[in-house]
Amino acid sequence: MRFNLNLKKKFQSFLLLLICLVVLIPQSDIPNLKALTMDNYQSEMVIEELRLKVPADIKAAWLKAENEIWEPWLSSQDGFLGRQLFWDKEKEEALILVNWKSKTLWKSIPMTEVNVVQQKFEDNVKAALNVGENPFKLIYEGELDKQR
Repeated sequence: MRFNLNLKKKFQSFLLLLICLVVLIPQSDIPNLKALTMDNYQSEMVIEELRLKVPADIKAAWLKAENEIWEPWLSSQDGFLGRQLFWDKEKEEALILVNWKSKTLWKSIPMTEVNVVQQKFEDNVKAALNVGENPFKLIYEGELDKQR
C-alpha cells in the first residue's frame, strides 16, 4: 500500500513537470521569433532623435538656422526621408526627429561631413544672435526603431 502511494505521488509529480514543460518551453522562444537579426535591423527604417535646449527668446533663430542649414543638407543625403521639429514651451527644449530609410544609410554619412554642417549651423546662429558660442546645447541624441 505504501509502495502504491509513493508511486502515485511520483506519477503526479511527473505529470505536473510534463505539463509545465509543455506549456512553458514553447512560450520561452516567442521573443526570439519576433526579434530582428542585426542584418535585418540595419535595413529597417530608423528615426534619429535629438533634444536641444532652446530658450524661448531665441527660438526663432534656432528655427531659421535649422531651415537654412540643416534642411538643405539633409535633403541631399541618400536615405533621408524627412524630419519633424517640435518645441516644448515649458521645458524650452526642441525635439528633432529625422527619418532615415535605414540605419546603414544614415551611419554611412561621414562624421567629418556632419561636423562641417554643424559648424555652419553654429556660425549662422552666433552671427544672427551676436554671441560667441552656440546657445543651443545638445541634451540627448539617440535613435528610435519603427515597430511593426
